[in-house]
Amino acid sequence: MLDYLRDAAEIYRQSFATIRAEADLSRFPADVEPVVVRLIHTCGQVDVTEHVAYTDDVVARAGEALSAGAPVLCDSSMVAAGIAAARLPTHNQVVSLVADPRAAQLAARLDTTRSAAGVQLWADRLAGAVLAIGNAPTALFRLLELLDEGYPAPAAVLGGPVGFVGSAQSKQELIDRPRGMSYLVVRGRRGGSAMAAAAVNAIATITE
Repeated sequence: MLDYLRDAAEIYRQSFATIRAEADLSRFPADVEPVVVRLIHTCGQVDVTEHVAYTDDVVARAGEALSAGAPVLCDSSMVAAGIAAARLPTHNQVVSLVADPRAAQLAARLDTTRSAAGVQLWADRLAGAVLAIGNAPTALFRLLELLDEGYPAPAAVLGGPVGFVGSAQSKQELIDRPRGMSYLVVRGRRGGSAMAAAAVNAIATITE
């Protein structure tokens, strides 16, 4: 058995030192950089820096929304579980309705996914909210459809869905037409619950 590092604090220190030594963070503004570092720490891939797309005001807008008490709306239970509630500045509500029985019923009626139906269920909470979308491209597509239908825009979308069908396309549609929202997403097929939650946690920490 190899000897291995057991000191949690030293593991943490070395991890972030490695990220900063190996990742090219030069294109990111000072407030976005720590969010990207957290994304890298979550997935273990320093080349994530090449795929992050963001609006310059995303950290400020998301932070202001959290400080004002905005809810964090999540497309999956896994995203919600990954958010460190203790870091949220105003005991913000973390909402995921994908497991709500109404989501399954609505998904069957609309012939869509439960994640998209969950977005429909929290449509009345969109105004000024912070959205963490990490799983379902259909959730992001449905969000964009709701905004096109006249629903008020959230403050920011963080993370980005993962997958091989619709993931890259949904994020590109957001980037091309953000519809009044700020965003920080990982382009292409990458994404996931852990990365969406990490983005929220990083911004909440900056906002503290």
